[in-house]
Amino acid sequence: MRIVYLNGHFIRESEAKISVFDRGFLFADAVYEVVSVLDGKLIDFDGHMARLQKSLAALSIGCDRPSDQWLKLMRRLITDNGLSEGLIYLQITRGNPGDRSFLWPPGDTPATVFAFTQAMPLVHTAGADKGISVVTLPDLRWGRADIKTTQLLYASMMKMEAKALGADDAWLIRGGMVREGTSQNAHIITQDNVLTTHPLNREILHGITRAATLSLAADASLRIEERAFSVAEAEQAKEAFVSAASAFVLPVVKINGRPIGDGAPGPVTMRLREIYIEFAHNTAI
Repeated sequence: MRIVYLNGHFIRESEAKISVFDRGFLFADAVYEVVSVLDGKLIDFDGHMARLQKSLAALSIGCDRPSDQWLKLMRRLITDNGLSEGLIYLQITRGNPGDRSFLWPPGDTPATVFAFTQAMPLVHTAGADKGISVVTLPDLRWGRADIKTTQLLYASMMKMEAKALGADDAWLIRGGMVREGTSQNAHIITQDNVLTTHPLNREILHGITRAATLSLAADASLRIEERAFSVAEAEQAKEAFVSAASAFVLPVVKINGRPIGDGAPGPVTMRLREIYIEFAHNTAI
């Protein structure tokens, strides 16, 4: 039986209960973070906590805790669940005002804090070995994709649409330009060996794995351009990949049914994945 954390208590998942009037349930008025766990340690913990604070501030959700408390909480969940490799999901909602109203409750309404573990392979996966396929679909999300909220219905719909089309996932586009994946940042390696990815703004999530990957790529002397790229440019790229806490660096070998390169994971992408995994092993806490 999995042990979860809910509002100060570590309890069995079957015992966890949240009010039906919680604004996370009624309005998706909540933010979250997903932190990777490798060998029982947390990857890029400080980056995830910094982004969590930005998301909370953007929505004016009051949940002021020092970073070491979150670290203690997550380490306790890892221990209680015997987690070696996988994820920790942390969600914070605006809480339960006792009734339904579009207006936010007073600032003294306690936030709801929920966290759980999810065991899953991160290093040795079929997607890493063979690559994944994506299709491009319209980006119809709200205009603040940079805030990591629990409003994930559209992303879920597009994942289902991609599956129905025979692909593994989708890249979201607007005006013919690729923004990001449904739950990952999107990247290509151009024919002249430039790592190209969408710039940081309100149109994409500011990925923690993205930031680490770009830093490692720069250290490996790979030239980087942060700019929007078109669907046509992606389809003609030398290589393509996604980055996310749940996937690390994952090769994309087909876009809209068109093979990328020779249709197999590219050498630059696989080298970046190796470098990232080495970074994760060396820096996890």
